[in-house]
Amino acid sequence: MAGDVSSPSPSSKGGAVEGGSSAGGLSAGASPAGASSVGGSTAERSSAGASSAGGSSESARGARGAKIAAAAVNQASVWNIANLLTMLRLILVPGFVALMLADGGYDPAWRAFAWAAFAVAMITDLFDGHLARTYDLVTDFGKIADPIADKAIMGAALLCLSALGDLPWWVTIVILGRELGVTLLRFWVIRYGVIPASRGGKMKTLTQGVAVGMYVLALTGWLATLRFWVMAVAVVLTVVTGLDYVRQAIVLRREGIAERKAALEETEA
Repeated sequence: MAGDVSSPSPSSKGGAVEGGSSAGGLSAGASPAGASSVGGSTAERSSAGASSAGGSSESARGARGAKIAAAAVNQASVWNIANLLTMLRLILVPGFVALMLADGGYDPAWRAFAWAAFAVAMITDLFDGHLARTYDLVTDFGKIADPIADKAIMGAALLCLSALGDLPWWVTIVILGRELGVTLLRFWVIRYGVIPASRGGKMKTLTQGVAVGMYVLALTGWLATLRFWVMAVAVVLTVVTGLDYVRQAIVLRREGIAERKAALEETEA
């Protein structure tokens, strides 16, 4: 009985051998399949890597092409009708000064030509911004050049009138000082928001244009008296709207600081 237990039968050995060979067969059979699987995975990864590299290359080329196309569009868009009107105003500034000071600056004929140049500049100012907003012609050039052109023609007219003795220097200083102050205020609060143009500001611009235009012309009699009062209204509007811009700038900055502080506290919490 002990011998039977301790001595396995040949059939059992044979079964073990068969089992071993069967396992070996499975191992041998699995090796090609595993190799095939590994090889397939490597090939797939290589193919995917190549595809990814190709896709990345195509994406990069597409991005570069898009940037080039966008740059071309932006470059072309500078030469739109709104910007051309702004450029015309800039060109009119030295022409206006030359006409204003021609023949000593007191010849009615030359003053009439100077008024025509000033009127064209002021009228085109009404259209270029409207055209840019309506037909989506807003460009970085227009954003910078438009306010420069506005202040250049008005500043040139005021300085010429004061230099010729037709307009008191304090009026020129008040108007130009206000324009410079508002510009600095806009830069001061630009990180918190934009101060919108007000109805009073538009009225101020219109009144200033009419008043300065009347002073450019060599008017006499009751028209000379009328232009004095129009300029007085323009100066009042200049001061009042300037103070309103100061108020808006302070409020905008205070609100911006409060919002940033609240956002910081919420982040820390």
